Amino acid sequence: LDADANTLVLGGGYGFEQTVLGGGHYAVAAFLPYTWLSISGNSPALGGLRIQNSVSGIGDLTVVPVMLAWKSDSWQYDFLMPVYAPTGSYQTGRLGNTGLNYWTFDPIVGVAYSNAKSGLNAAVHVGYALNTENNDTNYKSGDILHVDASVQQIFPLGSGFANVGAEAWYFQQVTCDSGSGATLGCFKGRTAGIGPVLGYIQPIGKEKLLFEFKWLPELDTKNRLNGDYLWFKMVYTF
Repeated sequence: LDADANTLVLGGGYGFEQTVLGGGHYAVAAFLPYTWLSISGNSPALGGLRIQNSVSGIGDLTVVPVMLAWKSDSWQYDFLMPVYAPTGSYQTGRLGNTGLNYWTFDPIVGVAYSNAKSGLNAAVHVGYALNTENNDTNYKSGDILHVDASVQQIFPLGSGFANVGAEAWYFQQVTCDSGSGATLGCFKGRTAGIGPVLGYIQPIGKEKLLFEFKWLPELDTKNRLNGDYLWFKMVYTF
């Protein structure tokens, strides 16, 4: 298969002033994607004939009803619970869909370090994604253990602050695919990679405007598409 996906994600969050659970800062968030997907591949069932399809539409909504952070000097300890809802377009048998047609619950814990004097920032987060079954195909994708890590150096530049660093990740499917539709058997997937991160933070009074660009090439994959991810992110905090 060859695939090219372009996705625009709009989202927002709200942090509450009152702390909970021993000084934890509580916030909620939600993100909705819109995806343009082009995919093609050779079909063994059609004698190797090349088939292709393009589809666009709303993707799966991400809701984060729980985001907790405890701060202690330069350290921060996090817990969050993203929930991926099957709101995206999905058709059985279509070559490519903007939605997955199943729910995913992904509890994540992490720790971050931020030194205001040196400008050094680092973070590690570990999550365990639990997937439900796709009822249209009777296919249940296995659960995934994932680790995300980053290190960045922040320094003054112009009227704001620039940051440069790297981000790495490791995704490993730890349980087998199952259900009557899992005709390929266990089919555990894996992906890992590392890439550079560039960013800029522009203070606007008490508010901030953040820009970030990432190039994240996959370096080790199994039973998944292998490729490169280019991310551009803009965040406004107020």
